[in-house]
Amino acid sequence: MAQSVVLTGMVLQTMPVGEYDKRITLLTRERGKITAFARGARRPNSSLLAASAPFAFGNFELYEGKSSYNVIKAEIQNYFRELTKDLENTYYGFYFLEVADYMTQENNDEQEVLKLLYQSLRAIERTSLSNRLVRRIYELKLLVVNGVYPNVFTCHCCGRETDLTGFSVANAGMICRECQKEKPVTKVEGSTLYTLQYIVTAEMKRLYTFTVSEDVLCQLEKIMDGFFKKYVAHTFKSEQFLL
Repeated sequence: MAQSVVLTGMVLQTMPVGEYDKRITLLTRERGKITAFARGARRPNSSLLAASAPFAFGNFELYEGKSSYNVIKAEIQNYFRELTKDLENTYYGFYFLEVADYMTQENNDEQEVLKLLYQSLRAIERTSLSNRLVRRIYELKLLVVNGVYPNVFTCHCCGRETDLTGFSVANAGMICRECQKEKPVTKVEGSTLYTLQYIVTAEMKRLYTFTVSEDVLCQLEKIMDGFFKKYVAHTFKSEQFLL
């Protein structure tokens, strides 16, 4: 007999179904990404109206049927209302949700992605951090979690650990000064290299504890734009709204 389960997660996406229902995509701690139906969630007096909106994070009780889940009730811990009060922050938040949706799989272990997503949305709410920087940290760490990320510790060509002054998108990593003679690279300052290495190795809770100069940020943006275009190879609709 089917029974209810309680899952901790966040609403990534919502879609209207019929006159009053919603179909939502949840990224959960226990079962990865799942799709569930929220019956009557579009009714003005529904207890699921706010709980089935993007960004809602909390505990969802679901009825597990043979082929789908149905939301019974939800206890939301964070609606990220502060984030949605600012238009720019909202755009970045939706971009983070869309990327997480694309980069995760149904019924896969996505605990680290959920943790990263939650902390990244919290970082957007902090006025002391640039949204541009938060985005690049999020993108790179998400690649790390998925196991496909650039080598920022040794030269791709010779294995050298020093004098790493260029980044090659084609080779997915750093190139030392000597090997750059035959490779097209993006010039990388020492502080940019340190930033890349820090993001790759840092614990989740330590990710958003620093700022960088405009020059370093511009280099990070160039590196991540090139890497994402080649290795993720997907156009995200929400990206066009980012500043």
